[in-house]
Amino acid sequence: MKSHYSKFATALTVVLVFLIIRFPMGGSASGDVPYDYRAEGNDAPVELREEATDLLTRFNSALVNLADVSKPTVVMVSTERTVTRRSGGSMFDFFAPFRDDPFFRDHPFFRDRGPQEREFQQRGLGSGVIVSADGYILTNNHVIDQVDTITVTLINEKVLPATVVGSDPRTDIAVLKVEAENLPYMRFGDSDELQVGEMVLAIGSPLGAALAHTVTQGIVSAKGRSDLNILGAEGFENFIQTDAAINRGNSGGPLVNMRGELVGINTAIASPSGTGGFQGIGFAVPSNMARNVMQSIIETGRVVRGFVGISFQPVDESLARALDLPQARGIIVTEVVEDSPASEAGIITEDVIIKFNGRNIQSPSDFRRRIAEMMPGTEITLTVIREGQEKDIEVVLGEFPSDEIAVADQETIRDIIGFSVTELTAELAQRLRIRSNVQGVVVEEIDRNSSAAQNGLRQGDVILSLNRRPVTSVREFQEGISAIDPTDVVLLQILRGNNRFFIAFEPKSS
Repeated sequence: MKSHYSKFATALTVVLVFLIIRFPMGGSASGDVPYDYRAEGNDAPVELREEATDLLTRFNSALVNLADVSKPTVVMVSTERTVTRRSGGSMFDFFAPFRDDPFFRDHPFFRDRGPQEREFQQRGLGSGVIVSADGYILTNNHVIDQVDTITVTLINEKVLPATVVGSDPRTDIAVLKVEAENLPYMRFGDSDELQVGEMVLAIGSPLGAALAHTVTQGIVSAKGRSDLNILGAEGFENFIQTDAAINRGNSGGPLVNMRGELVGINTAIASPSGTGGFQGIGFAVPSNMARNVMQSIIETGRVVRGFVGISFQPVDESLARALDLPQARGIIVTEVVEDSPASEAGIITEDVIIKFNGRNIQSPSDFRRRIAEMMPGTEITLTVIREGQEKDIEVVLGEFPSDEIAVADQETIRDIIGFSVTELTAELAQRLRIRSNVQGVVVEEIDRNSSAAQNGLRQGDVILSLNRRPVTSVREFQEGISAIDPTDVVLLQILRGNNRFFIAFEPKSS
């Protein structure tokens, strides 16, 4: 693989140098006026000059070589899970309150005519990229989240079972492993070095298995896209934006630079029309972020992030005037966690943090991400404005409190309440036809025999609050459930379509 990449890089360099020397800005190939086919006075077809044809042919061959060496590292990720769907009902819903009455329960006309829940296999499809010869694969968390089985299909159509090494919903990255050796793999590139306008390729399986290993080409349209709410309120967003065509099924596939290196994991598309189709706006998780998550998962079994221990908000014009600041910039500390790295370093409420290691803070999400990307024990310098004076404060980062509940604990929670939930992403909100600013979690799977189901909870319902406390993430919901006594009654506020209502159930009867 390395020799292929080297040959490609050499060929591309030769082509670009030739282009700069041979075709200077504002001139033509020969230095004369541009070619005018009308001056020929005949019907001869237009022909490029020989040197131009040679240049374009070599450049085209370089792109072909790039696609050729990259495609074997890309896999199709197929998943299956068992889901429950409610069917039937209509006029028989009228008799639902009386179903336990022996007359309705045993009468042949009413028996088995009410709504029923049936189990069926739901299949999913995404993409992934092999990043090591011994079978480590990167993909998106949403591709493999809460599935029962995972298989990957190589370019030679060989199908291998895959296991989840670990995943991180906050960055939408998952690490898979297949038992294989000497696999072709893609090297990591430095996503920080990407430049807007740089050419890239996207490879994956858009829209289905029939289109596996599709290659599309575009440019880097922007970097550092955040505050898009693609990953939810607690996600760490730092997306690369590209116009390379990305569609459903491309999720988890690689974004590749012109050196044949992995610079991003294709994750989401912007689809204002609501059709889910390509609009020329796609987003990829930077390879540096994906690599950090992968290494942490492989080495420690979990994602380890830096932690400073403050709550904060952006400084707008109104706050700047109220605080006598010369301009609106940075973030203001609204709370300092007791015994946290921030409190130990001497940061206090109303400090305005304007710089992180000498670099200006662009937004609250920029600050959160930069802290999270650093390892515990790292010393950082925060420049703050306090009482009109700037000062530097050294902070030694702690470890971000884990928001991941062990698999055994997740299964225990599901056994208690009879259903599982998933994050409400912008894409899922669109599919459920609810407003994008709604915060909550979505019922993913539900046991039809559970107390929650019998009291009206359905798959696809959005849970807005748990026991009168707002729920904005799966983490909050699981923490809330964990604190409930099995003998308590659970009260959920539900959004279904445009309707809001409450459902109460007893976990102990699930």
